[in-house]
Amino acid sequence: MLTRAHTDFLSEEQRMIRDMAREFARSELAPHAGQWEEEGWIPDAVVAKLGDLGLLGMVVPEEWGGSFSDYVAYALAMEEIAAGCASTATLMSVHNSVGCGPILAWGSDAQKKAWLPDMASGRKVGCFCLTEPQAGSEANNLRTRAVLKDGRWVLNGNKQFVTNGKRAAVAIVFAVTDPDLGKKGLSAFIVPTEARGFTPQKLENKLGIRASDTCAIVLEDCAVAEENLLGPRGKGLAIALSNLEGGRIGIAAQALGIARAAFEAALAYAKERTQFGKKLVEHAPIGGYLADMHTRINAARLLILHAARMRTEGIPCLSEASQAKLYASELAEWVCSKAIQIHGGYGYLHDYPVERHYRDARITQIYEGTSEIQRLLIARNLSE
Repeated sequence: MLTRAHTDFLSEEQRMIRDMAREFARSELAPHAGQWEEEGWIPDAVVAKLGDLGLLGMVVPEEWGGSFSDYVAYALAMEEIAAGCASTATLMSVHNSVGCGPILAWGSDAQKKAWLPDMASGRKVGCFCLTEPQAGSEANNLRTRAVLKDGRWVLNGNKQFVTNGKRAAVAIVFAVTDPDLGKKGLSAFIVPTEARGFTPQKLENKLGIRASDTCAIVLEDCAVAEENLLGPRGKGLAIALSNLEGGRIGIAAQALGIARAAFEAALAYAKERTQFGKKLVEHAPIGGYLADMHTRINAARLLILHAARMRTEGIPCLSEASQAKLYASELAEWVCSKAIQIHGGYGYLHDYPVERHYRDARITQIYEGTSEIQRLLIARNLSE
């Protein structure tokens, strides 16, 4: 639900992209999201359609086969897809921001030519292998090693919480190449997942976004060509941190989409359900909840679109992106909780979508940087 204040400044292209994503989400995602959650998988045909619509190449310029226009359009599209199916939005976010993004920013022309057209079209889905069992937010504490042998990089280690880990054809993998150099000894690699020694483990049994495939990855003597080193050797930490702005804008928009879906479900229910002789929406406490939900959703959207415009214009916006993610992700859980409250006992049942929205919302405070990390970064920016 966009108010006039949010739409007046949008370009015709931005409106078209938003409306296309909204139509796709409402007609082809939302009606099936519950079923896909039960199955634990998003159908391959749906992923192919995402690619056909340009939604998997939204950060990639046309030069490399993508559909990039600007980050406002990306945020608007992400909100719409998340409102339809949060799991699909997770796939889209990871693929765009930390799948395509590092290759676009750090890859050679040969690497961009080799990988980006297939990724932007959705023919190859990407994943991001940074987190390890002992290293989450502390990205410079990795144990995965990469050793150069006979012109090939040989990787050994374990990665955890890899989104798209079962589906992906391409992985951005981080490994220590020079242990004695500390954070300057970390490098990044483009790894085709068909490579021998790259082994996805069982799918994780998660609280929410259950149709999104999340698993651990074992790297056992996984060898890739020397030219698959992404960026300069020793720049892995910089590569890992280089797309925080875009990634956090995307997750903020995902959280907003989940919140909006819960709000719209609660509003529809409140307009239909009668208690004590009048519709729920006419009762002051319920109307108050809905007013607060609507207001805070609009405030979150303004934060997100502000950060997105800054990134489009090349203005550093790490603090603004972190503020947007922090606010939108915590808002999403609150809105979903109120949506359940408005539904009463029915909201607690698996048969009603607000129960799924509540579970899906929770992860947005954790991945792409926890709320605690966002607060640390925002506070650090204030002290400079």
